Amino acid sequence: MDIHIYTDGGCSGNPGPGGWAYLIIRRHGAKDSNAEILVEKWGAERDTTNNRMELKAVIAALKMLHRRNIKPTIVHIFTDSQYVQKGMTTWLPVWQENNWRTSDRKPVKNQELWTALDEAASRFKIDWQWVKGHDGNTFNERCDELTQRAVASLG
Repeated sequence: MDIHIYTDGGCSGNPGPGGWAYLIIRRHGAKDSNAEILVEKWGAERDTTNNRMELKAVIAALKMLHRRNIKPTIVHIFTDSQYVQKGMTTWLPVWQENNWRTSDRKPVKNQELWTALDEAASRFKIDWQWVKGHDGNTFNERCDELTQRAVASLG
């Protein structure tokens, strides 16, 4: 079984009040109409950044898969955050090798979240995909809508 996860995070101001959201989807063929949304969830924080919310969305989704004991053959994660996609596919191993320092020797921002994401991701075979935001992708647009709802919930 393949699972598709769509995630999004954002802020009103950066930093500022923020929200994150995810959809966990089981596909029954290639068409969106043949997709079953298993879980749809969002959360919010009063003082945060876009990047933190993007990371928290993916962490929360992977933890939910684990809690529900869903054991897919592969997890396809779709994010409109190149920070998350490149972080997990390119930068993370280098940061770990360099004792959590960037190429210019500065401490990696959000290290605790990267560590949590790395741990959550280690339970699954993951295909990390970047999708262009606000480009008509049904599930990415739904995540964006939920993220905005999360931010609005803070008043």
